[in-house]
Amino acid sequence: MNGEKGFMEIKMSSGWFMTISLQKSDRFEEEKEYVEIAKERSGQKRGRFNLNPKYVRALGEALMKFADENGL
Repeated sequence: MNGEKGFMEIKMSSGWFMTISLQKSDRFEEEKEYVEIAKERSGQKRGRFNLNPKYVRALGEALMKFADENGL
């Protein structure tokens, strides 16, 4: 895991990484922030999911509960 603020990287198998980063959207008048979760290898993102920052904690808690209930 990378300790850089606004960025986290989780090493997976076969050279893949799951990256979690805080991004800013310039599509709208105000710069809105969102959290991007991506699967990445060799600097190229293969799959992305954008999440409203207010749901990040709820997602983390749900993942932990899912892991606990399924012995992961």
